[in-house]
Amino acid sequence: MIGFLRGSLVQKQPPMLVLDVNGVGYEIEAPMSTFYQLENSDDSVTILTHMHVREDAMLLFGFASESERILFKTLIKVNGVGAKMALGILSAMSVNEFCSYVDAADVTALTRIPGVGKKTAERLQIEMRDRLKPIMESGLLQYEPVSGGQTATGQKTAPILSTVQQSACDALMALGYKPPQAEKMVQSVFDESLSLEEVIKRALQGIKL
Repeated sequence: MIGFLRGSLVQKQPPMLVLDVNGVGYEIEAPMSTFYQLENSDDSVTILTHMHVREDAMLLFGFASESERILFKTLIKVNGVGAKMALGILSAMSVNEFCSYVDAADVTALTRIPGVGKKTAERLQIEMRDRLKPIMESGLLQYEPVSGGQTATGQKTAPILSTVQQSACDALMALGYKPPQAEKMVQSVFDESLSLEEVIKRALQGIKL
């Protein structure tokens, strides 16, 4: 129903952002990959959207790129994969990385995604391989094989969390991480000079060890 929205960002609190479109504030849930691309956006921005209708709610999801939206819409068709897990996948790795891991049958890499156990990872690899093939053949989605992962570096901090640290932990928990795990991830990369989005980005990169 809503293909995209163009307006001004008035709030960014991962995984939620609020977009002011001609005086109407739209609440949009987005993966961290989208937040990274919007980090320095102060003027008008365009968000590609997908409306997800459930019996108890109508949710709007937003993406900075068409490849993210295509992968999200494909993921939620997989049995056992909901919108929350799909956001977690797009937050934990790029579209290119996910497609590469699926194509290489790298189940271990997929289990590093929050909330994805071995059985779910195996199901993702099998079902997404078949679902992605026609999309790639049509040219709508492309990827380059990757190997290994990035390692985030940073400074450990005191146990008392700052406002930025707590916000980063809240964002990670919204993506499926348990509180102790989220706190450990944030503390391992936190630096006072980093923005909230950068702290979350480094914390998520750390799971690719």
